Amino acid sequence: MTGPASPARPNAVKSADRTVELLEVLSSSDRPLTLTELHRELSYPKSSLYMLLQTLVARGWVELDQTRGTYGIGVRALLVGTSYLDHDPVVQVAIRVMEQVRREINETVHLARLDGADVVYLASRESEHHLRVVSRVGRRLPAHSTSLGKALLAARAPAEVDSILPARLVPLTQNTIVERPALHAQLAGFRAVGYAHEREENTPGLGCFAVALPYRNPVLDAMSCSVPLGRLDQDHERQVIEALLHGARTITELLRQFGR
Repeated sequence: MTGPASPARPNAVKSADRTVELLEVLSSSDRPLTLTELHRELSYPKSSLYMLLQTLVARGWVELDQTRGTYGIGVRALLVGTSYLDHDPVVQVAIRVMEQVRREINETVHLARLDGADVVYLASRESEHHLRVVSRVGRRLPAHSTSLGKALLAARAPAEVDSILPARLVPLTQNTIVERPALHAQLAGFRAVGYAHEREENTPGLGCFAVALPYRNPVLDAMSCSVPLGRLDQDHERQVIEALLHGARTITELLRQFGR
């Protein structure tokens, strides 16, 4: 669990700033939290925090488990998040192309956006092989550990990469590259070939390939394909890379036509 996203800006409205920080803490936690835990995390006056929670519970942004006395993110947050995806022009264009890529290679295809040092998943199209029922949409992962993030970092100069990433790179698996010189060398190779890849840096048993969507500067979005290593021979790898590169060109051309 992490603390508040950032201190209040000088011109921030305190109540609004506290509301956002509270929702961010609840959304990043892997379990509902008690009032005491939230107070410890946020350091707000306990009475003010309680009143804020009551307001958010009444509005559906926070859910209260009265039996356990814990608070979790509410359904209203889901509705607003879904609205974001419904109105995002990149998502609306990309999902049609992602479906074509998925049909062509029959592997899971993702769209994600760089947000600070993380990537946030915006859309997924699952392969017919895939049995997982929990979507990654709305989830975030460290950019340095994913092919999506690596593709977006590779679109930036090394100095900018260093300014984006935290001082310490946390491994998600034993294969995650966390030494900065090694990561920079990897990104330089990705810049040269025009796509990124990783094997088991994010999820054991999976390889992943990704391409950035350079329809705007700086590049914020990328598309990827994840493949179980048992299916990842050289021919299939070539097929996946070609499909991603072609799909990225198509999305970029469409977005530029629409003036996005």
